[in-house]
Amino acid sequence: MSEKQKKPQKLKARLPRGFVDRSASDIRAVNEMTAKIRAVYEHYGFDPVETPLFEYTDALGKFLPDSDRPNEGVFSLQDDDDQWMSLRYDLTAPLARHVAENFNEIQLPYRTYRAGYVFRNEKPGPGRFRQFMQFDADTVGAPGVQADAEMCMMMADTVEALGVKRGDYVIRVNNRKVLDGVLEAIGLGGDEKAAQRLNVLRAIDKLDKFGPGGVSLLLGQGRKDESGDFTKGAGLNADQIEKVLFFVGIKDYAASAVRLAELVAGTSNGSEGVEELNLIGSLVTSAGYQDDRIKIDPSVVRGLEYYTGPVYEAELLFDVTNEKGEKVVFGSVGGGGRYDGLVSRFMGQPVPATGFSIGVSRLMTALKNLGKLGQDEVIAPVLVTVMDGDVEAMGRYQRFTQQLRAAGIRAEMFQGNWKKFGNQLKYADRRGCPIAIIQGGDERAGGVVQLKDLIEGKRLSGEIEDNASWREARVAQETVPEAELIAKVQAMLAAQAEDRKRAG
Repeated sequence: MSEKQKKPQKLKARLPRGFVDRSASDIRAVNEMTAKIRAVYEHYGFDPVETPLFEYTDALGKFLPDSDRPNEGVFSLQDDDDQWMSLRYDLTAPLARHVAENFNEIQLPYRTYRAGYVFRNEKPGPGRFRQFMQFDADTVGAPGVQADAEMCMMMADTVEALGVKRGDYVIRVNNRKVLDGVLEAIGLGGDEKAAQRLNVLRAIDKLDKFGPGGVSLLLGQGRKDESGDFTKGAGLNADQIEKVLFFVGIKDYAASAVRLAELVAGTSNGSEGVEELNLIGSLVTSAGYQDDRIKIDPSVVRGLEYYTGPVYEAELLFDVTNEKGEKVVFGSVGGGGRYDGLVSRFMGQPVPATGFSIGVSRLMTALKNLGKLGQDEVIAPVLVTVMDGDVEAMGRYQRFTQQLRAAGIRAEMFQGNWKKFGNQLKYADRRGCPIAIIQGGDERAGGVVQLKDLIEGKRLSGEIEDNASWREARVAQETVPEAELIAKVQAMLAAQAEDRKRAG
């Protein structure tokens, strides 16, 4: 007796960790949002460019680990010529490569924007994914901080174009040169102090989370959290801590500018950074952007080893409810700054650049909380039902469908098993179709079609209790000549839209 053949094992459908499928509503929300962002960028004279998802791994630079397989932070594979390629980690490094590779053909300053997915080979967590979308704008080849000021103004205009009111956001601006000057002034200059400087920057970056008291501990000997875990501090003394906290605690920049200038006087970068901040402040104010929109804020720390001058951050100030039911401020949805060293890696010559990046998914969540996205109606298609399967009938149904589409009406012809007509109406109901178009043999012989108002019919079905009443209430279904099909469908859709408007 032969062994029974083993049943083939069914493949389990599963998503890779840290990745998500996107629904139709999310895709439409992102498309709506990116269209508004793109319109602002175009208005400022920026042009689109697109780079591939993959780059040679060495072009991504700072994310390379010291190993034979570069797999820390990036997703990598080896090409057939033994070169390592990686999925892009951000949109800035690919732009730097693009500019360097096409430097002789590019008109400087090069003003460009691009949107696309980036990939992080990191441990996923709540709200933290391995694939997400960014929308960047950059100016390459403009050394003056007027380019940085323009970026801040464009960020403010973009946030407002997305429906966020003034007072619900602010663009915060700092300068890495000033911060470097403060660190140099307290004795943390030079390569030998690089590790300690990095610890100070990381401590400052926790200001929103831990407040001045917690940052003071992290700048000193260290901080123990509620669970008892201890984080070793940067080891600064009391005088050094006081000066750092003064800098990051500045709320009124104009009132503190003199003391700040005195603090960084004589440092290689500090005085220059203060001058640049003052110029940015002057430029944006002259253009009508007061500090309720663009604000000098020394607590901003971005790109610890990345930015070389002005840095800026778009922050939303309104409250949202988190997964624990707590009210929290939404916070940062994007930012950027000057990165004069990135293109230079490929060129061997200085190439100034500045730009910012918007986190599309995070901003979309914020706009949904504000009710600023997904409000546009998406009407399901009008359904042309199928009563007969012969070639002539099918040709008519397809003609009706194409006529509706040509008139700008979303429409589809039923493509399932047409022999059970009830299933077609069930499909239309589940799909949310506003109208069903019906033509059987009798209607075809008379050159007419039936139009079933499925929205009105659904409403009536909840009000009518017997068949007699139903037969009397035939307003949900009309018979019209084929020649009047388009006009009647348009009138029914307009009436439904008016009903929705009245319903609020």
